[in-house]
Amino acid sequence: MKIPIRTTRLILREFAPEDAECFFHLNADPEVMKYTGDQPFDSVEAARSFIAEYDAYQKTGYGRWTVVFKETNEPIGWCGLKWHEDLGYVDLGFRIAREHWNRGYASEAGKASLDWARENGIDKIAGRCMVENAASIRVLEKLGFSDWQPLVDDLHCGQIAMLDLQGRAR
Repeated sequence: MKIPIRTTRLILREFAPEDAECFFHLNADPEVMKYTGDQPFDSVEAARSFIAEYDAYQKTGYGRWTVVFKETNEPIGWCGLKWHEDLGYVDLGFRIAREHWNRGYASEAGKASLDWARENGIDKIAGRCMVENAASIRVLEKLGFSDWQPLVDDLHCGQIAMLDLQGRAR
C-alpha cells in the first residue's frame, strides 16, 4: 500500500479493507451525510466491497485517501482528489467523522492533497459543495477557493469554485 501524503498530524493513504468499518460508521451518521447526496452503506461488508472495487488509483494515479492519525493509525475519514471525466476536472473532496470536526483535520488534509496535486502536475482543482454547507465552504475558502458559481449536477443546489494551483481563483 502506498502512503502518498504525510502531514504534521495525519497520514493520507490508499483505501484498505480495514477501513470498511470506519467508512460504514462515517456514512451512517446523518450529520456527516447531510450535504453529500450520497447514500449510506447498508453494511460493513458493503463498505468493504466499495473499497475492493475502488479503481481510481489504477485509472488516474490518485484518488480519495483514507485519513488516519499519524500517532495511532486510527482512520477518521477520507480526503483527496477525484477525476470527473464527464465534467473534465479534478475535484477536492473530504469527509471526516463528526467527533473530529472543528479541529482542522479537513483543512490539513485538503492542503496536503492540493500540495500533492501541484507536485504531480495537476494544474486546476474544483471545490464543490452544497450552498447550505457552511462548514465545507469555510474549509474550501481557507484552502484558497473563492468566486463561487452555481453548479448544476448531482448536488442539485450546489456551487463550484475553481483553483489553479498557483493560488488564483478562476
